[in-house]
Amino acid sequence: MLRGEVLVIRRALNMQIKEDNVDQQRENIFHIRCHIQNKVCSMIIDRGSCANVASDTLVKKLNLSCIKHHRPYRLQWLNECGEVRVTKQVLIAFAIGKYSDEILCDVVPMHASHLLLRCPWQFDQKAIYDEFRNRFTIVKDGKTITLVPFSPKQVYDDQMKLKKECEDGKSENSREDNGERKPSDSTKPKLLIKPVKSGGKNRGVK
Repeated sequence: MLRGEVLVIRRALNMQIKEDNVDQQRENIFHIRCHIQNKVCSMIIDRGSCANVASDTLVKKLNLSCIKHHRPYRLQWLNECGEVRVTKQVLIAFAIGKYSDEILCDVVPMHASHLLLRCPWQFDQKAIYDEFRNRFTIVKDGKTITLVPFSPKQVYDDQMKLKKECEDGKSENSREDNGERKPSDSTKPKLLIKPVKSGGKNRGVK
């Protein structure tokens, strides 16, 4: 059995906003929004990896309770985070439209999304993936549900908000390290990501 560090490449988003066409999903990662504790959060579904992941930012902002990971491991991000030791897990209850679920996630520093669903979610839900349209179809309580990805413009808007959230978090940590007072909870935004108005079709659950 091979042993060593797990190497993960975080995909970089480099897109040009153009007219939305649901059939032009060849190079797009599946991005969508979900609700967690009535907060709007960013989600990615990526079939290429073996663990569901929640960002440590999400866990901190929503004050979620974590448990010890039963099999801790080291993760190597190809970004400024470097090597990360994964020692905690969190149970996340989320909803996308009428679809709701609960999953156990590893907690790691992550800037691409608040929640990353991978092979375990697809396996457990027996999700069928449409590679051409970049959609997932599942059957929940006898009802067929199709998850539809965001348009490139909606993804871009979410990424800009996540980037700002990351920068704000670094500034806050820097102030705390310097002994400055932490802002009160009343000054914190209630939404992790504010809904973006778009002239195109609504995305999510069909």
